[in-house]
Amino acid sequence: MIQADLISKTISFVKAKLENAEGGHDWFHIERVYRNAILISKNEVCDTVVVQLGALLHDIADSKFHNGDETVGPRVAREFLESENVDEEIIEHVVNIIENISYKGGNFEKKFTSIELNVVQDADRLDAIGAIGIARMFNYGGFKNRVIYDPKIAPNLKMSKEEYKKNTSPTINHFYEKLFLLKDKMNTDTGKEIAKERHCYMEGFLSQFYAEWEGEK
Repeated sequence: MIQADLISKTISFVKAKLENAEGGHDWFHIERVYRNAILISKNEVCDTVVVQLGALLHDIADSKFHNGDETVGPRVAREFLESENVDEEIIEHVVNIIENISYKGGNFEKKFTSIELNVVQDADRLDAIGAIGIARMFNYGGFKNRVIYDPKIAPNLKMSKEEYKKNTSPTINHFYEKLFLLKDKMNTDTGKEIAKERHCYMEGFLSQFYAEWEGEK
């Protein structure tokens, strides 16, 4: 199959599948990750088809919205790619990316490694930080009806994977439990460079937030 045709069909499939998705995990999130992945891949020696498919399908069925079931996404992606007669080697690689891309509290050990996974993972993590990351964080917090901030509830930096998935702490705590940790978890030089700027933006936002909370500004 011609590459452009496959990518076009994948985009259409993902758009339809995520039509009613939560705002931080909808088609626009996928599109941003897709663009980030293409940008990062320009500085890496990698399979651009796998990178594009991995970026487009990485959140096709996020476990957060499927009762924690982490098998749904890989299965849906595989079924789609098989229906398009994609080579099994490519399908397996994309499925491995989906299974190993997630943060999961920072204590998830990847069982698979590749340059393509590194690229897509960085692209996804970049969308979790900076201005967009902050917007997504508050959108999801509202979606889960969480309080914005409670000074009495400290961030939990030692959560297990299961504790992280079930976490219901105030939205602001997520800065410390995930967002601020991502800068140092980037895989590629491009990802690291972009992450630095977005990290600084988040620090500035949080400083302003606390000042306003305390009535200082």
